[in-house]
Amino acid sequence: MEVDISPSSAKRNVLNMRGISKVYRTDMLETHALRNVSLTVGVGEFVAVMGPSGSGKSTFLNITGLLDTFDTGTYELDGTDVRGLSDRERARLRNERIGFVFQNFNLIADLNIRDNVEVPLRYRRMPAAQRRENIDAALDLVGLGARGRHLPGQLSGGQQQRAAIARALAAEPSFLLADEPTGNLDSTAVRQIMDLFEKVNAMGTTIVMVTHDPNLARRAHRQVHIVDGQLADQGLAREGSPAAAPNLSRLALHEPGH
Repeated sequence: MEVDISPSSAKRNVLNMRGISKVYRTDMLETHALRNVSLTVGVGEFVAVMGPSGSGKSTFLNITGLLDTFDTGTYELDGTDVRGLSDRERARLRNERIGFVFQNFNLIADLNIRDNVEVPLRYRRMPAAQRRENIDAALDLVGLGARGRHLPGQLSGGQQQRAAIARALAAEPSFLLADEPTGNLDSTAVRQIMDLFEKVNAMGTTIVMVTHDPNLARRAHRQVHIVDGQLADQGLAREGSPAAAPNLSRLALHEPGH
């Protein structure tokens, strides 16, 4: 029998990690990637995760995104304890609850933008009418409503990243997990992407962003620092941050007045 991973509106925390540790072992070496990491991210927060190269950021991201497992501790994603899930259940939970935004966009080159945005919706077996509605709303939100039939290679880097954000949002995730989302962009596109993140977050979407750039991190509500696999500082929420804002729903994809 599969574990019930249906959404729970009663949960106010999207992420709840307690004592997470991860060790990578070879015949000659034992590397402690994470050591007793505890972190809670509330609904509607925008959290930046920072740290030097080799600090454990990538391991943290992979565990948070259910792309890797951990050795000790507990991790609840939107109220679901992920530790006892099978690979199939983890894949389902990942697809339903997490919207990924990667540095390299990860768009499929021979699919147009609409079809790229549709890919995760098909995996979720979303009805065709709802897929069309979500795709339209997400592309309009990121300013690409007129570019849906273009191939990724016909767009600028900033436009491709906005398409990737639309793909993540269209699936109505519990939160966005962004990995160095502006690393391949020029300064103008960086500002546009961060403005878009702030706009999406203001509409209620929780965002966890891994970045090495302190200027980008300062635009989040809270900065979390990882050093040598440990949380050195969880930071304080910026005054006025929507720590308990409602999650982005399908209807909220539309701009007010649309």
